[in-house]
Amino acid sequence: MSLHIESHGSGAQLVLIHGWGMHAGFWDNVVPRLAQKFRVHCVDLPGHGASITPFTLSPFPFTLDAIANELSSHFTGQLNVCGWSIGGLVALRWAQISRQQVQRLVLVASTPCFTEQENWPYGVAEETLRQFATELEQDKVAMLRRFIYLMVRGSVNERELLADLRSRLFSHGQPDMNALRGWLEILRDVDFRAELPGISQPALLIAGECDKLTPPEASYFMAQTLPDARLVKIAGAAHVPFLSHPEIFVEQITDFLHG
Repeated sequence: MSLHIESHGSGAQLVLIHGWGMHAGFWDNVVPRLAQKFRVHCVDLPGHGASITPFTLSPFPFTLDAIANELSSHFTGQLNVCGWSIGGLVALRWAQISRQQVQRLVLVASTPCFTEQENWPYGVAEETLRQFATELEQDKVAMLRRFIYLMVRGSVNERELLADLRSRLFSHGQPDMNALRGWLEILRDVDFRAELPGISQPALLIAGECDKLTPPEASYFMAQTLPDARLVKIAGAAHVPFLSHPEIFVEQITDFLHG
């Protein structure tokens, strides 16, 4: 499978991985600034953005292993990986299976376990996830528009941020329906908590104080469980801190990767 990847700048490699139902264009506000320091690679995940056509022609197995291996095969040399939301799960798995390739991790509004469990109160209720799946089948466009509202709820400048996300949502085309189903299955089933102590790469965790989808407590847990991690909580941010607080976001990543 051929993934669509756009690259900018020069320096140490930094791969940006977007979230569910989105595309690489969501990083546009921070890419120019990051590209002043790094060779930035913006990936459209399978079934999203410009990676839709090859996905449609050749259906892709939706497992974290398959996606991480596919990403690994597209790059040479050592690199840093920044994953947002479900992209954080991909980044964690990539770091686990390609220890020599992935040098550092940045996990943005991420969680090791998306679904609420008996001993994990920081996830989305299983009933809510089933509702996501039902609404997706009924009206994909309406469901994704509702989803981006959940992404900004509670953020500073919530109304302006929502308008920004709405303008970006389908600017690179609509995501493939089978891909959305596959990613939802990953979100439903994945539980990476037990794997965290074995991921030795330095990690920066960026959490939005007001995040309703991946509560900051999930980032606190990862910060305590990963062997080498630092946590940054951004006040006034929800699920898209790189859009609501781009200056802080770029500063934190730059300091971490140059540290």
